[in-house]
Amino acid sequence: MFRNARVRHTIGMNNKGVRQMNKLFFVLMFVLSACLQSDSDAVMEVEVRDTAGDSLGTATFTEHPEGVQIKLELEGIPPGPHGIHVHENPKCDPLDFTSAGEHFDPGDMEHGLMNPKGPHLGDLPNIEADDSGKVDVELILAEATLLDGKNSITKGEGTSLIIHESADDGFSQPSGNSGPRIACGVISNSAE
Repeated sequence: MFRNARVRHTIGMNNKGVRQMNKLFFVLMFVLSACLQSDSDAVMEVEVRDTAGDSLGTATFTEHPEGVQIKLELEGIPPGPHGIHVHENPKCDPLDFTSAGEHFDPGDMEHGLMNPKGPHLGDLPNIEADDSGKVDVELILAEATLLDGKNSITKGEGTSLIIHESADDGFSQPSGNSGPRIACGVISNSAE
C-alpha cells in the first residue's frame, strides 16, 4: 500500500514537472519566434526621387552582420561617380533636399571614409552610374542597423538617403565636395 502511494506521488510530481517544462518550452519558442521575426522583418524598400519628384528606382535596406546592406536599382542618374550618404532627417523636400539635414552622425565624427577623424555613420562609398544612367550596386553602411539602438537609421522618424551630383572626395568637410543633392529617398518605418 505504501509503495503504491509513493509511486502515485512520484508520477504526480513528474506530470507537474512535465507541464511546467511544456509551458517553459512554449514561452521560449514564442520569444524566439518574435526575435527571428523582427530580424527577418528588417528589410525596407525606399523609393528614390529626383528634384522634380520623379522616381529613379529603389534602394532596398537589409539588416546585415556588418551593418545595413543597401541594394540600389536606379535609372536616370547622370553618368559618372556620385557621393551618397544617409542624412539625419526623413525629409526629401524638392528642389534641393536640404530638408534632409546633415549626414547621419550619432558618433559626432568628421566626414569622410578616408578621414582619420571620421567617418560619419552615414558616409558611404561613391556609386557610379553607367553611360545609360543606371546604377545597380550593393553597399554596406557599416555599423548601422534597421533595428533599435544608437546607430539605427529608422529610430524616431527615420533618416534619408541622398545622392549628390559629384563624387565624394572622402575627406573634405562637410560632405566631400560632392556638390548639390540630386536624389533623395526617405528611410522610415512610416515612409511618406
